[in-house]
Amino acid sequence: MGCQHRVRQSHNGVHVNAVAISALTVTSCLGAGLGETRAALLASRSGLTPCNFETVRLQTYIGQVAGVDAQILPGGLARFECRNNRLAFLGLTQDGFMEAASQAVARYGAHRVGLFLGTSTAGILDAEIAYRNRDPFTGRLPETFKYAESLDFFSVASFVRKLLGLNGPAAVVSTACSSSAKVFGMAKRYINRGLIDAALVGGVDSLCLTTLYGFHSLQLTSALPCRPFDANRDGISIGEAAAFALLELVDEAGAPGSLALLGVGESSDAYHISAPHPEGAGARHAMQAALDDAGLMPAAVDYINLHGTGTPSNDWAESKAVEAVFGSKTPCSSTKGASGHALGAAGALEIAISALAITHGFMPAGLHCSTLDPSCHINYLRANSASAPRVVLSNSLGFGGTNCSVLLGRFA
Repeated sequence: MGCQHRVRQSHNGVHVNAVAISALTVTSCLGAGLGETRAALLASRSGLTPCNFETVRLQTYIGQVAGVDAQILPGGLARFECRNNRLAFLGLTQDGFMEAASQAVARYGAHRVGLFLGTSTAGILDAEIAYRNRDPFTGRLPETFKYAESLDFFSVASFVRKLLGLNGPAAVVSTACSSSAKVFGMAKRYINRGLIDAALVGGVDSLCLTTLYGFHSLQLTSALPCRPFDANRDGISIGEAAAFALLELVDEAGAPGSLALLGVGESSDAYHISAPHPEGAGARHAMQAALDDAGLMPAAVDYINLHGTGTPSNDWAESKAVEAVFGSKTPCSSTKGASGHALGAAGALEIAISALAITHGFMPAGLHCSTLDPSCHINYLRANSASAPRVVLSNSLGFGGTNCSVLLGRFA
């Protein structure tokens, strides 16, 4: 179709390059598919449970997805066998998503549909198990272990491309907790520039020993279900998830009232390898960049889905950033008390939750926050709100100061 910029009118009359979100699916410890996820959120039900994963012996809570171990990959793709790809397949089979992707391929052609995914774990669990079972004399890994089809970060993209018959540009982003939010920006730029007509975006991250023991060694895991923004918060609860969205040309899928990706803002403050900038500088820049990309003022945002991990420094820094950009009145919450922190899939998971908030007219509660930290000057929701948000911002703030904010809304 040639390289051209495509333009859409925003809510306040500013021209922006919005992209249609024509299909969506999410699977996490809250349930498989949009329906189960929405039901859990509306019931303020957390999916976090005491850790009993694999051989892990830690006093912590996790967000484990049911049914992953029993999932079987389709014939011809057995070489991609690993927990991460099983979780990806489980997620893709929900909400008619594979059918929607196939229809996009039929509309545009396989070479005009891109694939952009985020992950931080890939097939690490399967590598851990392979290392455990290496030959005691030679140290060789089992022949059944396939690096490229499991541990390699591009494994999940290779699997999905072959599963859905995609042949357009493909990339996997691994920037810690911002991974699967940043792919929305990547796909949006490709579509706006006319390089592709549609894109499958999202994230998949699965539980493994490296992340559970690694975050524990950093003293960042809580022995209780995580309590974002609570005065006594003391760490994260690690989860896993698979979430995907189909982004398309406005001309084809941007009917009035339909869901839209309005703007994406990214930043990298590189303040510290793990700790956020104490004043939330990177988060502030990402949020403002998302507003600029969408051509919106802060007052247009009705609800913010916070990154809110439940660690003292992260939540405080994010609250400072939110206050600097939006003031202290915009309703906000972290849904990680319900889902846990899905790491590389957290961005896509929480963008899907943000979309549910728009399409079903509610703002989800931040669970397990009994006493809001008085030093966090934000309008934090500790119970569900029936107010229907029109524009929602979702924050994903990763290790190393890699940040991404995503704005969702509807086409006018």
